[in-house]
Amino acid sequence: MILIYDKTFEGFLSLVYKVYYKKLIPSKIETKYPNTLLLEEIEEIITQESNAIKVFDAIKKSFPKKCFEMILNIFMCDSKNFEMPLLKYIILGFKNKNELFNINNEEVFFLQNLEKELFRQVHKMCGFTRFKELEDGSLYAKIETKFNVLYFLGKYFFKRLNNQKYIIHDINRKIAFIKNDTYVGIQNIASFEEPKLSTSEKKFDKLWQTFFDSTAIESRENKRCQQNLVPLLYRTYMNEFKK
Repeated sequence: MILIYDKTFEGFLSLVYKVYYKKLIPSKIETKYPNTLLLEEIEEIITQESNAIKVFDAIKKSFPKKCFEMILNIFMCDSKNFEMPLLKYIILGFKNKNELFNINNEEVFFLQNLEKELFRQVHKMCGFTRFKELEDGSLYAKIETKFNVLYFLGKYFFKRLNNQKYIIHDINRKIAFIKNDTYVGIQNIASFEEPKLSTSEKKFDKLWQTFFDSTAIESRENKRCQQNLVPLLYRTYMNEFKK
């Protein structure tokens, strides 16, 4: 049986409810109908808030805090097919919560490593995110990432930028972490108009590129080493790599 859900966290919890209480045995979990004709039965899971809340409360009550937080974190790894391992992990926890730390279990091992990969990317983006000053004095940064790390970045910079207003914009997911005088949180960005930079930002942008180029030693240039330290994935909006 193939289960289809809407890719939301509430949708996935509704799926867990169906599987657990209806005793379904899925072979795959997809977010859209397959393009090819399959002999397997396909069932679409309709998101039901009441069922999602029941599962959420049950997990929060029954699972250790670290395991509960890992479930939330894994859902940020949206470019990976994590649904089947996560479903099995949750069912495992309801049966025996002590097994949630057993890395000999295939699902536990996979999810723990996926969470580590998520936080490695968060760590890198904390250093590679580049802000630019806008005309109104607020800071603006664009990111494109493998996983959805926006919440973690917003939380990280909230502690470090004090009272500064800022926006971190996830271009591909069309969401942004916004911090201003009246609001702190994540919002959907349906449409986007490129903001205008301040005059001083344009000047310092050129100065930073000049500094980066002037400190480089051409005879010791090592492209492979450079890409290992700063992969191409993170360079899109780093002004020192713009030519």
